[in-house]
Amino acid sequence: MELWDVYDIDRNKTGRTIQRGEKLPEGGFHLVVHVCVIGSDGRMIIQQRQPFKKGFSNLWDVTCGGSAVMGENSRQAAHRELFEEVGLEFDFEGVRPHFSVSYDEGFDDWYVIFADPDISALKLQYEEVQAVKWATLEEILALIDEGKFVPYFKGYISTIFATAHQYGSIQE
Repeated sequence: MELWDVYDIDRNKTGRTIQRGEKLPEGGFHLVVHVCVIGSDGRMIIQQRQPFKKGFSNLWDVTCGGSAVMGENSRQAAHRELFEEVGLEFDFEGVRPHFSVSYDEGFDDWYVIFADPDISALKLQYEEVQAVKWATLEEILALIDEGKFVPYFKGYISTIFATAHQYGSIQE
């Protein structure tokens, strides 16, 4: 049983929780995180979801993502999801999301981190991930066009690559 903290519109915890699959209460939101691992060559590790995974089965996705569980903050959820799904350990202490997106049911923090793991040595979570590979922005956008990637807005994916080395706007 997975429990989620319920947040208000200002992203404050309400003290309420719900079980995964339950409907959020009126005015309630929950927290989701995504982590995008970028290698020194500028490519991202992407994962292919298992064919039996509910929601976007068999499609390619960013490195990892999922819901924060009760008691976790965004960084803790990012750390856990990255380790659980692809077996990659990363210290998120002092790391902020590159951007946050509000969606109908909550808040989605997107992290961009840099690492060059040997992907053949990663321990993939059988329940969620069937494969990983390195991909360029162009390859990911093509997979989206082909219906083979989770249908994120292309602008989100482009923003990940465009802002990977900085937060916010372009410095003069």
